[in-house]
Amino acid sequence: MTFGQRQHRSPLKKIDKASKDARSPDRIERPNEPLTTNQGLPIADNQNSLKAGTRGPTLLEDFILREKITSFDHERIPERIVHARGSGAHGHFRVYTSQREITSAKFLQDPKASTPVFVRFSTVVGGAGSADTVRDLRGFAVKFYTEEGNYDLVGNNVPVFFIQDAMKFPDFVHAAKPEPDRAIPQASSAHDTFWDFVSLNPETIHAVTWAMSDRGIPRSYRMMQGFGVHTFRFVNEAGVVHRVKLHWKPLLGTHSLAWEEAQLLAGQDADFHRRDLWEAIASGAFPEYELGVQLIREEDADAFPIDLLDPTKLVPEELVPVIPIGRMVLDRNPENYFAETEQVAFHPAHIVPGIDFSEDPLLQGRLFSYTDTQLIRLGGPNFHELPINRAHSPVNNLQRDGFMRQTIHKGRIAYEPSGIDGGSPRQLPRAEGGFESYAAPLGEAKIRDRNDSFFDHFSQARLFWRSQTPVEQDNIVGACLFELGKLASPIVRQRVADMLQNIDADLAERVVTALGVPLGKLPATEHFPLPIASSPALSMHNRQECGIATRKIAVLLADGFEAADLHALQKVLEAAGASVVLIAPHLGTVRPREGDEIAAHHGVATVSSVLFDAVAIPGGTASRTTLASMPLFVRFVQEAHRHGKALVSGLEGTSLLRAAGIDAADPSQKEGVVEGSRIGFAKPELSAFVAAVAAHRHWGRGS
Repeated sequence: MTFGQRQHRSPLKKIDKASKDARSPDRIERPNEPLTTNQGLPIADNQNSLKAGTRGPTLLEDFILREKITSFDHERIPERIVHARGSGAHGHFRVYTSQREITSAKFLQDPKASTPVFVRFSTVVGGAGSADTVRDLRGFAVKFYTEEGNYDLVGNNVPVFFIQDAMKFPDFVHAAKPEPDRAIPQASSAHDTFWDFVSLNPETIHAVTWAMSDRGIPRSYRMMQGFGVHTFRFVNEAGVVHRVKLHWKPLLGTHSLAWEEAQLLAGQDADFHRRDLWEAIASGAFPEYELGVQLIREEDADAFPIDLLDPTKLVPEELVPVIPIGRMVLDRNPENYFAETEQVAFHPAHIVPGIDFSEDPLLQGRLFSYTDTQLIRLGGPNFHELPINRAHSPVNNLQRDGFMRQTIHKGRIAYEPSGIDGGSPRQLPRAEGGFESYAAPLGEAKIRDRNDSFFDHFSQARLFWRSQTPVEQDNIVGACLFELGKLASPIVRQRVADMLQNIDADLAERVVTALGVPLGKLPATEHFPLPIASSPALSMHNRQECGIATRKIAVLLADGFEAADLHALQKVLEAAGASVVLIAPHLGTVRPREGDEIAAHHGVATVSSVLFDAVAIPGGTASRTTLASMPLFVRFVQEAHRHGKALVSGLEGTSLLRAAGIDAADPSQKEGVVEGSRIGFAKPELSAFVAAVAAHRHWGRGS
């Protein structure tokens, strides 16, 4: 319809009984049915407001306009104060074997039973419109829809947090968020208020060290560990109690981005992690994670060499191994981002029989805070009735009314106990499956203080630093230099540099030398020796045991490429589970030296090496000449090499490597660079390339 034309009003279609019955209040998907108001009134004209004549004012009587505009005005709810930018996915969880020895939780008993889950990944500091690849911790929250009610495991991608007591949480978040006078920087800790808080609160330094490591810039949500952070309790049917730390391990391995790569991605594709998760699930490459537990008997907890109630501490796997107990698969994308990913409400207090809390003071504060947050964000106490938050088990209580109540209760009883109208819902004894809190012994005086062990702020940060490979240590130093170099306050910069001495003298020396500040006096601190000097399990480089499944390989080619090279690459890479993406000088088709044209997936002007995991360059004299003459291809290869990615080139394709300044014969540059033979890619060379991609990064090439 062109401007000024009247819209043709077609008669409403008859609605048959079958389509009417198929309607669901939770699932709106009826594109061919009549447009209605929220009360179900069919709308005859959705293009024009009600006016006093064609040129007259709009009438207040127009209830259809008012409803539509009011709904639009209220589409946005307050975003989460932290974890505002998130990505979600549906899936299921299965336990490997019954865990009845350690917990009575029913969803951890039957290996044949599948428990539905919804997972939300997120950044912590940035707002909903910030970039995915900023340096930050990541949320890893899982909602299990069990037969005993919802269980929420609300954690992060590192095993520790910045503070020990919930009293400090508002202070920490205020310090990390954009500075209030200027509202910058967004989604970044590289500013004065954050590091001022860190320098005056040494309990933060362990988590800060993790954030400055490669853990702060994960490659993908699919390649990111998760942790429950706090110590919880598992209780079995006999009442036997274990303290437990909970771990998620991605089956694709734990991988990170390079720092420069993360920065470039924020401009190339600010939705990189969100897109990666969505596309993987849509293509059938379902992310999988193994749930593991570290168990310590309740009677041994107080004597354990690490305070299990301190959320700034972890339990090294060398002291208590992680026992795998089940697997989670994410196999369905949300159908509506707002209704599911945005409105999902997690809460550490959502537990089931067999799982209980510890006295961790940060966890204790979270048990209040999350409900309080949802009351504001989701409009009232009935947020549990939103479809994404509803328990899959029966809900039967005497809570009534309030904003957005959806359940229509029958009868006149809203109290308990009741002897009329059939009686009210009854309490269920523990022996019949009712929840009963663990009877932890108390009896001490009320006090605002911390246990002496909570003042050990540096031993675990020291353990983490000394457990990293030299490359990982270099990356931590680089992150510290970037962050501290952004500070306007020399006093804050000096305090942080001095604090680093308590972790490691070499770390402090490298930072202060690069920043040009003197090394001050070592701040007085108590040293708490740990039973181990290093923990290899804390190094990401020691967790690269997986293959190349779901990796994206960029294949650079132009007219005249060798089709045999491409076919050999595709066969080997796709058999290993990787995807091959063809990048040409322009969109459209590319002609091989011999054979039929093929369609390119991208023109080089619209993509970058940071979007891919490795680079392959088939041979072909004409293709070689074209690629080496185009600056965009040269930069593509330079960046991939600088970021430590694997490269393979047909012998005739090495001219592009040389144009990018890469000499594959130079030992300092050849790590992870594979050259094909004169006759094309042979099996040994392709196998070497697959192994190079599986190694993820090749920092030893010195680029």
